[in-house]
Amino acid sequence: MEFDDQRVDVGGVTDRRGSGGMGRGVAIGGGGLGLVGVVVVLLLQLLGGGSGGGGGFDLNQLAPGTVTGGAPDESQEQLAQRCNSEGAIEQYDDCYLIKVYNETDEVWSEELATRGAEYRPPGLTFFTQAVNTGCGQASSQVGPFYCPPDENIYIDIEFLEQLQQRFGADGRYAQAYIMAHEFGHHLQTILGVEPQVRQAQQANPSQQNDLSVRLELQADCFAGVWGRLADDRGNVTITRAELTQALEAAAAVGDDRIQEAATGRVDPESFTHGSSQQRQEWYTRGFDTGDVQQCDTFA
Repeated sequence: MEFDDQRVDVGGVTDRRGSGGMGRGVAIGGGGLGLVGVVVVLLLQLLGGGSGGGGGFDLNQLAPGTVTGGAPDESQEQLAQRCNSEGAIEQYDDCYLIKVYNETDEVWSEELATRGAEYRPPGLTFFTQAVNTGCGQASSQVGPFYCPPDENIYIDIEFLEQLQQRFGADGRYAQAYIMAHEFGHHLQTILGVEPQVRQAQQANPSQQNDLSVRLELQADCFAGVWGRLADDRGNVTITRAELTQALEAAAAVGDDRIQEAATGRVDPESFTHGSSQQRQEWYTRGFDTGDVQQCDTFA
């Protein structure tokens, strides 16, 4: 994926890598403060992982790493300098993710402004092993996730290699899909969708899984909308091959594929994120239309 420029803005990033989950990392900017919500993660249950409030990808069998990034004690100035050096976006996974975060923030800020809706950016926090959040403590096993109370996206970068090696989501644009999906959850928070869904789940527990699926599919649709808008406006250039990477990533994290790999059987009643086909269909709808109005998964 080509960007319209090579500038990387680290202002919204907090780096807690090496902090041991105690929140002692180098603060580089910061996220907003929310009032409601619980952890919204890319996956709720996977391979036996996950616990109350969120689960995710099991990283216990993480292969030897090729993921690239900075030292855990890197300062704000050092991160900015490294990510703005020649070739850094292509060389370093963290710099690439920050650049995707920048472009996603820019597109949604402009889009919501044209629709007369309030927008505020989420924070982006890198961590290793574990991290304290507004939703409680989370381990690397949850994978990338978004926390509504502190309006932050949390990523353990080692997860990206795990996703690509173990779940068949190859390519850099698969990483962009993950970022765009988590950004979709932030949109749901600031637009009021997420708190309404949580209230509905509490009022009608029998619909909890169904509502969770609809929430996740909408985030996939928002991710697709971002891809279309970013490409049309020149923020990024997305090739057909990269679109395929996003679709393969969406399929890789479908509940049916994960359940079959984990247990050898599929139980649609227990789905929390949607099937591979559903996730691909909603991402495609968003990308084809470029219109958030087409992402009403609750209709």
